[in-house]
Amino acid sequence: MRHVIVCLLLMLSVPVLANEADRLKQADFPAQSHQLVLKNQAVLTYLWADVYAAALFAQADLSAKQALDRQKDLRLELYYFRDIDRNDVIKAATATLERQQTPAALARLKPELEQLHKSFRDIRSGDRYALDFQPQRGLNLEINGTVVFSSRNDELAKAYLGIWLAPKGLSDSLRNTLLN
Repeated sequence: MRHVIVCLLLMLSVPVLANEADRLKQADFPAQSHQLVLKNQAVLTYLWADVYAAALFAQADLSAKQALDRQKDLRLELYYFRDIDRNDVIKAATATLERQQTPAALARLKPELEQLHKSFRDIRSGDRYALDFQPQRGLNLEINGTVVFSSRNDELAKAYLGIWLAPKGLSDSLRNTLLN
């Protein structure tokens, strides 16, 4: 229920464009990012309001799902269409992680999750957040092209990317589109 309330708060006063193609064009994702190629993209819409466009990048010779399953290089970019308070983002992420992860896993990840969440800021329309994973380097969180958090913990990378890409995440529709 808490997750629904947070999502409702995120949707207040969001202008809606004509269709998803318009929103994806507005987000203007590149065909390549850091030697990875664009696999799929989608718009997260909640209660008829577009929240963000998401794009998933992976190696050219792998599908997006293969890259995720094999923990290969993967990049998830989010282009926001509206302002969102950082605390609302953290609440939604936490609720999703609690749904997806065991209490033991959350306990192991807690110190790094707290550090990751401390790096968040209030989102402004037009901001780009990216989760960039490379097995030899780990996970980076970028805000508007600047790395604001790094971790070499593969379990953290898998769990946090799972907010968008694993079952019981933020949106099954978004997940399916990105991984197909």
